[in-house]
Amino acid sequence: MDVHVDDDLREMMGEVPKAYAARFADLVRLTGTFCDAHLNIEYKELCREMAIAVCQKGSPVLKGKPEGWAAGIVYAIGRVNFLDDPSQSPHMKSKQIAEGLGVSVATMQAKAKVIREGLDLMPFHPDWSLPSRMDDNPLVWMLEVNGFLMDIRMAPREAQVAAYEKGLIPYIPADQDE
Repeated sequence: MDVHVDDDLREMMGEVPKAYAARFADLVRLTGTFCDAHLNIEYKELCREMAIAVCQKGSPVLKGKPEGWAAGIVYAIGRVNFLDDPSQSPHMKSKQIAEGLGVSVATMQAKAKVIREGLDLMPFHPDWSLPSRMDDNPLVWMLEVNGFLMDIRMAPREAQVAAYEKGLIPYIPADQDE
């Protein structure tokens, strides 16, 4: 396999079983080219992360063409982040994603469904939200504290630090206000 990869990609490939390395490289190349042309670096990075997630032992990602899976990845991430909402920037309809990756809408949606179900994706999914939208994502900040659901941003700093140290939130909100 003659794959030219940058250091970040080489490191990511270490998270993928050898049997999936070529497919992973194809998915990163396809989604990266698409995101560079039509979306942004945040989408590109999330697509790389999702390529790692779908290129794991037992995944059906080796069946079918890589273009279909690449479109499924972009579409799945786009659904989490409301890419089809005209008020968002960037903004893109599903048909444009499919056409941009050279597959039918049906193929793209079928692959995205496998991904969505395999990763338990939903709109605002905290693990797959664009970093620039974290502050506005209610699911990132809603935690159960002493049996009550609350917005951790309203809790004392000590509670925020504890949530951050447990990996429940991306940063300590109280420190952002300073």
